[in-house]
Amino acid sequence: MSEPPVPDRAAVLEALDGVKDPRSGQGLRQAGLVRGLVLRPGRAAFMLEVPPEDVERYRPVREAAERALQAVANVATAQVVLTAEAPSAPAPRYQATPSRARVAEDPQAKLGAMPEAVKPDHVRKVIAVASGKGGVGKSTVSVNLAVAFAKLGLRAGLLDADIYGPSAPVMMGITDEPTFDSEKRLVPVEAWGVKVMSIGFIVEEGNAAIWRGPMATSALRTMMASVWATEREPMDVLIVDLPPGTGDIQLTLVQRMKLDGAIIVTTPQEIALVDARRAATMFRKVGTPILGVVENMAWYEAPGGVRVPIFGEGGGAKEAERLGAPLLAQIPIEVGLREACDTGRPIAATQPDSAAGQAFLQMAKGLA
Repeated sequence: MSEPPVPDRAAVLEALDGVKDPRSGQGLRQAGLVRGLVLRPGRAAFMLEVPPEDVERYRPVREAAERALQAVANVATAQVVLTAEAPSAPAPRYQATPSRARVAEDPQAKLGAMPEAVKPDHVRKVIAVASGKGGVGKSTVSVNLAVAFAKLGLRAGLLDADIYGPSAPVMMGITDEPTFDSEKRLVPVEAWGVKVMSIGFIVEEGNAAIWRGPMATSALRTMMASVWATEREPMDVLIVDLPPGTGDIQLTLVQRMKLDGAIIVTTPQEIALVDARRAATMFRKVGTPILGVVENMAWYEAPGGVRVPIFGEGGGAKEAERLGAPLLAQIPIEVGLREACDTGRPIAATQPDSAAGQAFLQMAKGLA
């Protein structure tokens, strides 16, 4: 059966310009309200981003935009996600001292307990997986930990919150797209027994998400509000795969979603450990417990069974001790683990008896 054709971009934009922005009187495209337009076979979707106080005012506009898209040739499915853009914080000020320059602390960036943060409905436990720097295998840990929970018989979810570098669709081998419920909330895609939501389902594969902070955080809020669970089918644990660092995405998460704890992923080398401490410090400032440290790329097993600590040795254990948290797992460098990630077949499910597979399963048992 042949695949339906991709809708014509010019026709789609022309149709959206026929829907008027109530604030400016211009068409939606001319008003700059068509964000993240995705055109796929038989489908057109975009994000309609407005100020928080105008959400109700723009609900009829969203519905009109969907009707306009459905009238375009080759559009069988039209999806418009209405999101609210939070006001941007003022830029930090710089202050000089006789010896060096420092960034003055932004009063809006001061952290503390987040009483307004709540868990998604019917979700028992939420665990964030974080790192101070990229390239340490945080997404590998997130994906396989979620799959390991599912393999233990728990209802598990995975929120890929790495807006600029989503990897869950590839690592989980997902080619389907999320749907919407009657209230226009995203419904996650299920794979390997895990409910998954990622911005990678929304943007075109291989395209960069060239978004400013407010739009990125707005996209995160939309995904956080997905239909993760119901009263009939509650969720035992939701894993949140964060981007590296301590920026807008992390702050939005801790302000909006109540976390039961955070896992810090690092490699044994000192430069990774230094950045891991920054991530741990942020979570502690908002009162989120550090559940433990995962040392990834701990060693490579050479022929003969000799362990070669390519990135150093013992760094993860020392950092866990410094943080007063347990060392949850040491994940070796394995060709099978790399292949599993590349082919969308998580090693926790497909090779549970491997060293890495066992490490993920034992970690899940300890955290369940």
